[in-house]
Formats: sequence, C-alpha cells, structure tokens
Amino acid sequence: MTKDIIFQTPSGEIIGMEYPAVIRATGIPYAIAKRFEKPETIGKYAEPVNATQPAPACLQNEDKAFSNFVGENILKDIKQSEDCLNLSVTRPNSEQKNLPVMVWIHGGSYIAGAGDAFVFDPEPMAAEQNVIVVAVTYRLGLFGFLGNYNNIPPNFGYLDLVEALRWINKNIESFGGNPQNVTLFGQSAGGDAVAQMMLIEETKSLFHNVIIQSAPFGLLFNKAKMIDDMITVAKSLPQNASKEKILSKQLEVLTAAKSYGLKAGMPFGVQYGAYPFPKEADVYKVWKERAKNINILAGYTKSETALYVPMIPQVKKVCQIPLLGKVFKQLFVEITTNIVYKKDCKKFAQNCVTATNNVYQYEILWGSKTNGFGAAHTIDIPLLFGESTTWENRKIVEGITAEEIDKKGKEVRKMWAVFAENGRLGHGGEIEGVLKYRKKNAEI
Repeated sequence: MTKDIIFQTPSGEIIGMEYPAVIRATGIPYAIAKRFEKPETIGKYAEPVNATQPAPACLQNEDKAFSNFVGENILKDIKQSEDCLNLSVTRPNSEQKNLPVMVWIHGGSYIAGAGDAFVFDPEPMAAEQNVIVVAVTYRLGLFGFLGNYNNIPPNFGYLDLVEALRWINKNIESFGGNPQNVTLFGQSAGGDAVAQMMLIEETKSLFHNVIIQSAPFGLLFNKAKMIDDMITVAKSLPQNASKEKILSKQLEVLTAAKSYGLKAGMPFGVQYGAYPFPKEADVYKVWKERAKNINILAGYTKSETALYVPMIPQVKKVCQIPLLGKVFKQLFVEITTNIVYKKDCKKFAQNCVTATNNVYQYEILWGSKTNGFGAAHTIDIPLLFGESTTWENRKIVEGITAEEIDKKGKEVRKMWAVFAENGRLGHGGEIEGVLKYRKKNAEI
C-alpha cells in the first residue's frame, strides 16, 4: 500500500510516496541545462513537483558490461532523456529528523548508468540504517564530458553534481535530513566523481564525509594526448545534431581512445586545469588541503579487473589455455587491479591524512567462488543496494545464497552508515569473510 505525501521545501512543493518501510520522492529536478551548456540553479518550482516516477537516465548507448552480470538491462523501466538533471530522496518511514544524508553517485565509466537503476535501490540502506539516501542522475558521455572543442567547455557532469549538492543543502532539511552531515558515496566512476568533488572550491561546506568505492585512480593523469584524439573525432559534430547522431559519434570517440591501453577503460572524465578544477600538478596538494575538513573511507575489491577478462578477446583467449591460462589470469588480474585501483587509492588515502580528519582504507574479499570473478569490480553493489531477492540467480553473485547476501549486506550497510553518521570507525577491523579496513596514520 502506498499513499501520497507532500513536502514543503524552500524550492517549492514536492509530492512523494509513502511506503511501509520508506518514503520516496523520485525524479526531482535539481537544475536545468541546455545542450552543451553549464547547468543553472532552479530557484523556485512554478508548480508542485510530482516526484513519484524514477529519475530519467541520461541518453546513452547500451552498456552491456554490468547488465551482462546482472542478467538484464539495469535501466529497465527507466526512461532516457537529455533533460536528466534529477535526484531522488529515500528516507525511513518515521517521524525522525536531523538524519544523516548519504548522496549516491552512480558509476558507469561516465557513459552509462542512472541514479534510479533498480540495482541501486536504497530502501534497505534507508530503512535499516536510519539514513536518508539521495541518488543523483547527471549528464554522461558527450552530453556531460569531453568538451574543449567548438566553444564547448569540459566538465559539465561535475558541475551538474555541484548543483545537486546545492539543492540538497537548501532542501534536505524539509525531508528530515541534516545538511550539516552529508556523506558522498559512489562506486567506480561514481567513486572517482566523489574524489573530484573534493577539488572543487564551490563544494566547500556542502559535504563532510566521503566513501570512495573502487575508483580507478590509476587512470586519472597523463591523458592529454588521448583527449586530443577524442576531440579530433568529436569536433565534427554539429551542436544541433540529433540525439541519435550524438550517441553514434560518441562510439567513434570511444574508438579513438582504444589505442591508449588501460586509460581507455575510462576515457571520459575530468579535464584538469579547466574550470572548476586545479592544474594536474596541483591535484594532490588540493586534495590534502581539502581533506582537513573531510573524513574519508576509500577502498577497492581484491580482484577488481576479473570482471573485464571476458571482455578482452586476447586476454580471454590466453586464460582458456589449460594450466597456463589459470596462472596468467591470476597474474593479469593482480597486476592490473594494482595499477588501476589499489596503488593510487593507497597514495590518495595516505596523502589525505591530516591532524583534523579520519582516513580509512578497506579491501573487499567477498565474492562468488564459482563464476570466475570472485571479489571483482561491482561486487560491493549487492552488499549495499536492493533486497537479497534482487540478486537471486545473478551471475555476479553466483553460488552465494540469498541468506548470505542479506546477512553480509546488513553488516556492510551498517558500517557505511556508522561512518556517514560519525565520520569515524575503529582503528581497524573486519566484517568476517567480506572486508578488512584500517585507519591510515600520518607517516613519520
């Protein structure tokens, strides 16, 4: 049973839905943006917002990577639109106020995904852990990134996220949230986006803790030549091109990046030195300065790149060689996981240790023992989102019972929520069979 519920906010009236365990207000516009232009703040809604449908996804080409391991399109039942600057609020169905706010930034290599994809259902997190979860949808691909050609600035997707944070700061108290206790969390490109938000001057005071999951820190720098090659392809696109032509051109742009090896794994993304970011040489210095007022939980899975082995024909072929293939796969996954995820995540975390914040590093060890992926990229998603039944018979958790997903998921959600509420954990610890974490200390 559901019924309408009305929120009176500084931005105007918003109509959400009350469910037994949670209250949701979905698909709320937080900014407006013309094509290839910076987003603009919404002052006041002209009429009540009917926030009862999922936020539309940004227009995108079908991304089969994650969908293949879920077994269906993760954007099923979600419309796609160029007008996608919307967010969704989920809170426990209670009278409590001043609740911690957790802002979810979805991943998808900055070319795919949506905040309201069914695999990111925040109901268990909100209902169990007494937090408010805000899922943000932002512009992707050529609609939100690249730029620096034809008078189109870069970094629109990040500016979208800044506008979302401003909206949350202004309005979340009307949903029972505490604007002075906001945690950003995201996975993969979403985790990267969380780290990039720390570099933006305009976000100061808009969030207080960050949880960075499986961000590909090793792919961030020395990308100028690849970006130039991508721009060479993109600049022939007229600004008034049809949506279909933009998405077709985007595939050509991605092809132009393929010769750059691992960096082609996330070719869209930040362009340092262009608004609103510092120069590449100054990034770690700015992270260090900003971290003084931000508590950090950052980590990775043990075998991140195992997810991608089947997608790389040459690697897949070698892995199928009897005896040798198993050893090669183990080495390939270990080396590439370290290069793309682990090494520079450790460097980021250590760099951000200050006398006034808490910094924690974690590693997820949990995963299927039968699907060949183990503790691979995206394995944290079933632990954080959706009911255990959401994940039954999904390849990514093959052989893991719904009971185990439910039990371990509750423990992980609790850890994430405790950090969001307090900005701290113990000096070190573990969730048995799932993850280990430790507090980073200043190096002497």
